Amino acid sequence: MAASDWVDLQQDSDTGIETIRAHFDGHAYDPHWHDTYLVGVTEQGVQQFHCRKSRHDSTPGRLVLVEPGEVHDGQAATDAGFTYSMLYLSASWLDNELRQQSHDGSSTLYPGFNSTLADDPKLVKSIYQAFEALRRQPWRIMRDTALDALVQDMLPHIGWKARQILQPHHPNVAMRARDYLHAHIEQDISLHDLASACDVDRFRLTRAFKAEYGMAPHAYLVQLRLNQARRKLAAGQLPIDIAHQLGFADQSHLGRWFRRAYGITPAQYRRRCLSH
Repeated sequence: MAASDWVDLQQDSDTGIETIRAHFDGHAYDPHWHDTYLVGVTEQGVQQFHCRKSRHDSTPGRLVLVEPGEVHDGQAATDAGFTYSMLYLSASWLDNELRQQSHDGSSTLYPGFNSTLADDPKLVKSIYQAFEALRRQPWRIMRDTALDALVQDMLPHIGWKARQILQPHHPNVAMRARDYLHAHIEQDISLHDLASACDVDRFRLTRAFKAEYGMAPHAYLVQLRLNQARRKLAAGQLPIDIAHQLGFADQSHLGRWFRRAYGITPAQYRRRCLSH
Protein backbone atom coordinates (compact mmCIF):
# COMPACT_ATOMS: atom_id res chain seq x y z
CA MET A 1 0.00 0.00 0.00
CA ALA A 2 1.55 3.32 -1.11
CA ALA A 3 1.92 6.20 1.34
CA SER A 4 -0.50 8.25 -0.79
CA ASP A 5 -3.24 5.58 -0.61
CA TRP A 6 -6.14 6.11 1.79
CA VAL A 7 -9.41 4.46 2.81
CA ASP A 8 -12.26 6.34 4.54
CA LEU A 9 -14.81 3.84 5.87
CA GLN A 10 -17.89 4.20 8.06
CA GLN A 11 -20.72 1.81 8.96
CA ASP A 12 -24.32 2.86 9.55
CA SER A 13 -25.54 1.37 12.82
CA ASP A 14 -29.20 1.10 11.73
CA THR A 15 -28.80 -0.67 8.39
CA GLY A 16 -25.27 -2.07 8.63
CA ILE A 17 -24.48 -0.42 5.29
CA GLU A 18 -20.82 0.52 4.90
CA THR A 19 -19.84 3.68 3.04
CA ILE A 20 -16.31 3.66 1.66
CA ARG A 21 -14.36 6.32 -0.20
CA ALA A 22 -10.81 5.42 -1.15
CA HIS A 23 -7.86 6.31 -3.34
CA PHE A 24 -5.05 4.09 -4.65
CA ASP A 25 -2.07 4.98 -6.80
CA GLY A 26 -1.09 1.45 -7.77
CA HIS A 27 -2.07 -1.97 -6.47
CA ALA A 28 -5.24 -1.75 -4.40
CA TYR A 29 -6.59 -5.20 -3.57
CA ASP A 30 -5.66 -8.83 -4.04
CA PRO A 31 -8.41 -11.09 -5.47
CA HIS A 32 -11.15 -11.39 -2.87
CA TRP A 33 -14.95 -11.48 -2.49
CA HIS A 34 -17.58 -10.00 -0.20
CA ASP A 35 -20.83 -11.32 1.23
CA THR A 36 -22.41 -7.95 0.40
CA TYR A 37 -23.53 -6.17 -2.78
CA LEU A 38 -21.10 -3.48 -3.93
CA VAL A 39 -22.65 -0.43 -5.58
CA GLY A 40 -20.29 2.41 -6.35
CA VAL A 41 -18.91 5.09 -8.64
CA THR A 42 -15.43 5.76 -9.98
CA GLU A 43 -14.69 9.41 -9.25
CA GLN A 44 -11.21 9.93 -10.69
CA GLY A 45 -8.69 8.00 -12.74
CA VAL A 46 -9.08 4.51 -14.20
CA GLN A 47 -10.22 1.83 -11.76
CA GLN A 48 -9.08 -1.48 -13.23
CA PHE A 49 -10.21 -4.82 -11.88
CA HIS A 50 -11.02 -8.39 -12.86
CA CYS A 51 -14.49 -9.78 -12.21
CA ARG A 52 -16.69 -12.40 -13.89
CA LYS A 53 -13.58 -13.70 -15.67
CA SER A 54 -13.08 -10.40 -17.51
CA ARG A 55 -10.98 -7.27 -17.05
CA HIS A 56 -12.90 -4.04 -16.49
CA ASP A 57 -11.70 -0.44 -16.73
CA SER A 58 -14.01 2.00 -14.97
CA THR A 59 -13.57 5.70 -15.75
CA PRO A 60 -15.02 8.72 -13.90
CA GLY A 61 -18.80 8.64 -13.60
CA ARG A 62 -19.16 4.91 -14.33
CA LEU A 63 -20.99 2.54 -12.02
CA VAL A 64 -19.32 -0.52 -10.51
CA LEU A 65 -21.76 -3.29 -9.52
CA VAL A 66 -20.52 -6.47 -7.85
CA GLU A 67 -22.61 -9.29 -6.37
CA PRO A 68 -21.84 -11.25 -3.19
CA GLY A 69 -19.31 -13.98 -3.83
CA GLU A 70 -17.92 -12.49 -7.06
CA VAL A 71 -14.12 -12.59 -6.96
CA HIS A 72 -12.50 -9.28 -7.90
CA ASP A 73 -9.25 -7.38 -7.41
CA GLY A 74 -8.27 -3.75 -7.95
CA GLN A 75 -5.46 -1.58 -9.25
CA ALA A 76 -4.82 1.77 -10.88
CA ALA A 77 -4.49 1.63 -14.65
CA THR A 78 -2.57 4.93 -14.88
CA ASP A 79 -0.01 6.86 -12.84
CA ALA A 80 -2.77 9.22 -11.68
CA GLY A 81 -4.29 6.45 -9.55
CA PHE A 82 -8.03 6.21 -8.97
CA THR A 83 -10.62 7.34 -6.44
CA TYR A 84 -14.01 5.78 -5.87
CA SER A 85 -17.05 5.84 -3.57
CA MET A 86 -18.82 2.59 -2.71
CA LEU A 87 -21.80 1.34 -0.73
CA TYR A 88 -21.63 -2.17 0.75
CA LEU A 89 -25.22 -3.41 1.02
CA SER A 90 -25.94 -6.57 3.00
CA ALA A 91 -27.61 -9.30 0.95
CA SER A 92 -30.53 -9.66 3.39
CA TRP A 93 -31.14 -5.89 3.50
CA LEU A 94 -31.14 -5.46 -0.28
CA ASP A 95 -33.25 -8.57 -0.86
CA ASN A 96 -35.88 -7.28 1.58
CA GLU A 97 -35.88 -3.76 0.12
CA LEU A 98 -36.16 -5.00 -3.46
CA ARG A 99 -39.06 -7.30 -2.65
CA GLN A 100 -40.92 -4.37 -1.13
CA GLN A 101 -40.43 -2.23 -4.23
CA SER A 102 -40.62 -4.93 -6.91
CA HIS A 103 -42.95 -7.91 -7.13
CA ASP A 104 -40.88 -9.74 -9.75
CA GLY A 105 -38.92 -11.99 -7.43
CA SER A 106 -40.16 -15.15 -5.70
CA SER A 107 -38.53 -16.95 -2.79
CA THR A 108 -36.66 -19.17 -5.27
CA LEU A 109 -34.97 -16.17 -6.89
CA TYR A 110 -32.27 -13.77 -5.76
CA PRO A 111 -31.30 -10.34 -7.13
CA GLY A 112 -28.26 -10.12 -9.40
CA PHE A 113 -26.70 -7.34 -11.44
CA ASN A 114 -27.16 -7.36 -15.21
CA SER A 115 -23.60 -6.08 -15.76
CA THR A 116 -20.46 -5.22 -13.78
CA LEU A 117 -20.01 -1.75 -15.29
CA ALA A 118 -22.86 0.55 -16.26
CA ASP A 119 -23.65 4.16 -17.17
CA ASP A 120 -26.62 5.70 -15.38
CA PRO A 121 -26.35 9.32 -14.15
CA LYS A 122 -29.59 8.97 -12.16
CA LEU A 123 -28.28 6.02 -10.14
CA VAL A 124 -24.93 7.76 -9.70
CA LYS A 125 -26.75 10.71 -8.13
CA SER A 126 -28.75 8.37 -5.87
CA ILE A 127 -25.55 6.66 -4.69
CA TYR A 128 -23.99 9.98 -3.72
CA GLN A 129 -27.17 11.12 -1.97
CA ALA A 130 -27.43 7.86 -0.03
CA PHE A 131 -23.74 8.08 0.85
CA GLU A 132 -24.16 11.60 2.25
CA ALA A 133 -27.39 10.73 4.07
CA LEU A 134 -25.85 7.72 5.80
CA ARG A 135 -22.86 9.75 6.93
CA ARG A 136 -24.25 13.16 7.74
CA GLN A 137 -28.06 13.07 7.99
CA PRO A 138 -29.14 12.75 11.66
CA TRP A 139 -32.83 12.14 10.87
CA ARG A 140 -33.66 8.52 10.11
CA ILE A 141 -36.64 9.47 7.94
CA MET A 142 -34.28 11.36 5.63
CA ARG A 143 -31.86 8.44 5.47
CA ASP A 144 -34.74 6.06 4.72
CA THR A 145 -35.94 8.31 1.90
CA ALA A 146 -32.47 8.42 0.32
CA LEU A 147 -32.14 4.63 0.55
CA ASP A 148 -35.60 4.10 -0.97
CA ALA A 149 -34.57 6.26 -3.93
CA LEU A 150 -31.33 4.29 -4.25
CA VAL A 151 -33.15 0.96 -4.42
CA GLN A 152 -35.72 2.32 -6.87
CA ASP A 153 -32.98 3.54 -9.20
CA MET A 154 -31.17 0.19 -8.94
CA LEU A 155 -34.15 -1.71 -10.33
CA PRO A 156 -33.20 -1.32 -14.04
CA HIS A 157 -29.83 -2.91 -13.25
CA ILE A 158 -31.24 -5.89 -11.33
CA GLY A 159 -32.24 -9.24 -12.74
CA TRP A 160 -33.78 -12.08 -10.72
CA LYS A 161 -31.71 -15.28 -10.83
CA ALA A 162 -32.55 -18.81 -9.75
CA ARG A 163 -31.21 -19.76 -6.34
CA GLN A 164 -28.98 -22.81 -6.23
CA ILE A 165 -30.60 -25.28 -3.86
CA LEU A 166 -27.69 -27.21 -2.41
CA GLN A 167 -28.07 -30.81 -1.29
CA PRO A 168 -25.63 -32.67 1.00
CA HIS A 169 -24.46 -34.90 -1.88
CA HIS A 170 -24.76 -32.47 -4.77
CA PRO A 171 -22.93 -33.86 -7.84
CA ASN A 172 -21.09 -30.59 -8.47
CA VAL A 173 -17.65 -31.09 -6.90
CA ALA A 174 -16.91 -27.38 -6.51
CA MET A 175 -20.21 -26.67 -4.76
CA ARG A 176 -19.73 -29.62 -2.42
CA ALA A 177 -16.26 -28.36 -1.56
CA ARG A 178 -17.57 -24.85 -0.93
CA ASP A 179 -20.24 -26.18 1.42
CA TYR A 180 -17.61 -28.15 3.31
CA LEU A 181 -15.43 -25.04 3.72
CA HIS A 182 -18.39 -23.05 5.05
CA ALA A 183 -19.25 -25.80 7.52
CA HIS A 184 -15.65 -26.14 8.77
CA ILE A 185 -14.49 -22.53 8.58
CA GLU A 186 -12.73 -22.59 11.97
CA GLN A 187 -10.84 -25.85 11.42
CA ASP A 188 -7.35 -26.43 10.04
CA ILE A 189 -8.59 -28.16 6.87
CA SER A 190 -6.11 -29.97 4.64
CA LEU A 191 -6.61 -30.30 0.90
CA HIS A 192 -6.66 -34.07 1.45
CA ASP A 193 -9.53 -33.68 3.97
CA LEU A 194 -11.48 -31.56 1.51
CA ALA A 195 -10.90 -33.90 -1.42
CA SER A 196 -11.91 -36.92 0.65
CA ALA A 197 -15.13 -35.21 1.71
CA CYS A 198 -15.93 -34.65 -1.99
CA ASP A 199 -14.87 -38.14 -3.13
CA VAL A 200 -12.34 -36.84 -5.66
CA ASP A 201 -8.57 -36.45 -5.87
CA ARG A 202 -6.91 -33.17 -4.88
CA PHE A 203 -6.01 -32.18 -8.44
CA ARG A 204 -9.49 -32.61 -9.88
CA LEU A 205 -10.93 -30.77 -6.90
CA THR A 206 -8.59 -27.79 -7.30
CA ARG A 207 -9.23 -27.53 -11.05
CA ALA A 208 -13.01 -27.71 -10.60
CA PHE A 209 -13.01 -25.21 -7.74
CA LYS A 210 -10.87 -22.64 -9.57
CA ALA A 211 -13.02 -22.96 -12.68
CA GLU A 212 -16.21 -22.33 -10.66
CA TYR A 213 -15.11 -19.68 -8.15
CA GLY A 214 -12.04 -18.05 -9.67
CA MET A 215 -9.64 -19.05 -6.89
CA ALA A 216 -8.19 -22.16 -5.29
CA PRO A 217 -9.90 -23.70 -2.23
CA HIS A 218 -7.28 -22.37 0.20
CA ALA A 219 -7.73 -18.81 -1.12
CA TYR A 220 -11.52 -19.14 -0.87
CA LEU A 221 -11.20 -20.28 2.76
CA VAL A 222 -9.07 -17.22 3.57
CA GLN A 223 -11.70 -14.92 2.06
CA LEU A 224 -14.46 -16.75 3.90
CA ARG A 225 -12.62 -16.19 7.18
CA LEU A 226 -11.98 -12.54 6.34
CA ASN A 227 -15.69 -11.93 5.71
CA GLN A 228 -16.45 -13.52 9.09
CA ALA A 229 -13.76 -11.34 10.64
CA ARG A 230 -15.41 -8.21 9.24
CA ARG A 231 -18.70 -9.10 10.89
CA LYS A 232 -17.06 -9.89 14.21
CA LEU A 233 -15.00 -6.68 14.16
CA ALA A 234 -18.07 -4.60 13.36
CA ALA A 235 -19.78 -6.20 16.36
CA GLY A 236 -16.93 -5.06 18.60
CA GLN A 237 -14.82 -8.19 19.00
CA LEU A 238 -11.06 -7.74 19.30
CA PRO A 239 -8.70 -8.74 16.45
CA ILE A 240 -6.65 -10.97 18.75
CA ASP A 241 -9.74 -12.97 19.73
CA ILE A 242 -11.01 -13.21 16.15
CA ALA A 243 -7.65 -14.44 14.88
CA HIS A 244 -7.82 -17.33 17.35
CA GLN A 245 -11.47 -18.12 16.55
CA LEU A 246 -10.99 -18.22 12.78
CA GLY A 247 -7.82 -20.25 12.54
CA PHE A 248 -5.22 -17.53 11.88
CA ALA A 249 -1.82 -18.11 13.45
CA ASP A 250 -2.01 -14.86 15.42
CA GLN A 251 -3.26 -11.28 15.22
CA SER A 252 -0.46 -10.30 12.81
CA HIS A 253 -1.39 -13.14 10.47
CA LEU A 254 -5.00 -11.91 10.38
CA GLY A 255 -3.80 -8.33 9.88
CA ARG A 256 -1.63 -9.14 6.86
CA TRP A 257 -4.46 -10.91 5.03
CA PHE A 258 -7.05 -8.31 6.03
CA ARG A 259 -5.01 -5.41 4.73
CA ARG A 260 -4.26 -7.15 1.44
CA ALA A 261 -7.98 -7.65 0.83
CA TYR A 262 -9.45 -4.39 2.18
CA GLY A 263 -6.66 -1.82 2.35
CA ILE A 264 -6.95 -1.20 6.12
CA THR A 265 -6.05 -3.11 9.27
CA PRO A 266 -8.58 -5.02 11.41
CA ALA A 267 -8.14 -2.50 14.24
CA GLN A 268 -8.84 0.41 11.89
CA TYR A 269 -11.93 -1.34 10.49
CA ARG A 270 -13.24 -2.09 14.00
CA ARG A 271 -12.67 1.47 15.17
CA ARG A 272 -14.44 3.03 12.19
CA CYS A 273 -17.43 0.70 12.48
CA LEU A 274 -17.85 1.40 16.19
CA SER A 275 -17.37 5.16 15.98
CA HIS A 276 -20.72 5.80 14.25
